[in-house]
Amino acid sequence: KQWYQRRVAITAGGVTRLAAIIDPVYEKVSRDVKMISELNLQLKYALNTHCHADHVTGTAALRTATGCQTIISKASAAKADLFLNDNEKVKIGNLELEARSTPGHTDGCMTFVLHSHGMCFTGDALMIRACGRTDFQQGDAQRLYHSVHSRVFSLPEEFSVYPAHDYQGRTQSSVREEKLYNPRLTKSEEEFATIMENLGLRYPAKIDVSVPWNMRCGPTVVEDKEILADIAANKPPAN
Repeated sequence: KQWYQRRVAITAGGVTRLAAIIDPVYEKVSRDVKMISELNLQLKYALNTHCHADHVTGTAALRTATGCQTIISKASAAKADLFLNDNEKVKIGNLELEARSTPGHTDGCMTFVLHSHGMCFTGDALMIRACGRTDFQQGDAQRLYHSVHSRVFSLPEEFSVYPAHDYQGRTQSSVREEKLYNPRLTKSEEEFATIMENLGLRYPAKIDVSVPWNMRCGPTVVEDKEILADIAANKPPAN
């Protein structure tokens, strides 16, 4: 089964009851733990598609709450229990996620592909009719263009695409839809680079608190009131 809401995906093998969660949010850890318990699942892994700049990860707090292991790409340089390189596999009971390196939004971006169910979890590399920005955190428009075209658009067109988030309430797309209708990635590489250079986006509101926390795997305490207040106030963690 698979659920996706506000950056979080839970993938579970029906027979083994082992589960993995992708891109958990610190403020929602209690919600996620409750769902995992209600569904009688055992959380094996908490994965990040990359070091996020728009929210604080809940991976370390989930480790505290459930005993799971945390995972991120080795290229991210962030802390975790396990690190992934391109094309490595993550086994969750009878399921297997393939980790595909898709840098360009950040150096450490990965897309997780569940071939058996025709799904890919693209993080911020590919969004629904959009893509991750490339103007901070090692962003590189040309690199992102090649990543998406070679590592995501090369998947079967019927594969479902689940991005890390969507600002219009949409939860999924497909490889075919994005190849046909993505207004950025259907352009030439040169046109894409020009689009990305001229987005005129504001400085990410949570980057100054999110990146320092996420480089250390997030807070270890589940939804601590002081930490929540600091995140709300955009206050980075103490060194």
